[in-house]
Amino acid sequence: MNVQLVQFDVAWEDRGANHARIQSLLEAAPPAPGSLVVLPEMAFSGFSLDVSRTAQTGAREDEKFLGRLAARHGCTMVGGLVSRTASGTGANQCLAVAPDGALLARYTKLQPFTPGGEGESYPAGREGVTFDWNGFKVAPLICYDLRFPEHFRAAVKQGAELFVVIASWPVKRHQHWLTLLQARAIENLAFVIGVNRCGADPNFSYNGRSVVVSPHGHIIADAGEEERVLEARIDVREVREWRARFPALGDMR
Repeated sequence: MNVQLVQFDVAWEDRGANHARIQSLLEAAPPAPGSLVVLPEMAFSGFSLDVSRTAQTGAREDEKFLGRLAARHGCTMVGGLVSRTASGTGANQCLAVAPDGALLARYTKLQPFTPGGEGESYPAGREGVTFDWNGFKVAPLICYDLRFPEHFRAAVKQGAELFVVIASWPVKRHQHWLTLLQARAIENLAFVIGVNRCGADPNFSYNGRSVVVSPHGHIIADAGEEERVLEARIDVREVREWRARFPALGDMR
């Protein structure tokens, strides 16, 4: 099964520019039909705390954009966007959209980045979610969630075999990013896809390093530090065979 990681320099609070850039990148590197295509956290605005600039309107323009891409390329699109809640705050979300336009998952970040005040603009979600893709049970998570292994364990108990972590992870903590992605893969005997942005915004610099990690913790694909669409192949049988040979998950408490 093919996955594509779309690593790019997200334009600050500029939805139109980001839509155009994503479309251009995928036109230059079209995904194979049936692929899982993953965009970073807040892919249409950058990691801004100004909900008036980041949130899609009631017309759900970012969701519709994901749906158009999914239909055009015959793939499942996964990406980060901001929705507005009834109380007027934002929701930092990861959506998965099928080629026929069906919404497969809507996940709200469980762990807002409190050291940066994220929770004041984007309150925490309440529960994890999973969705099915090409035989995999997939669990989406967002950035700071990566530091909380209990959320990954909860997803494994729901059957997760592939984790997709979308992020705006700054360069000054890039080694944490790689190490934690590998740890989550090893301890859960699962594939982990981490998609980070590159470039800079008014607050941080980002060095990408979007990767695919095997259930053994090996980095099998690495996008490096520049804009790139990275393609890799993964097989659910690798997860299931390893879990059968090394049934450590059966010892969970």
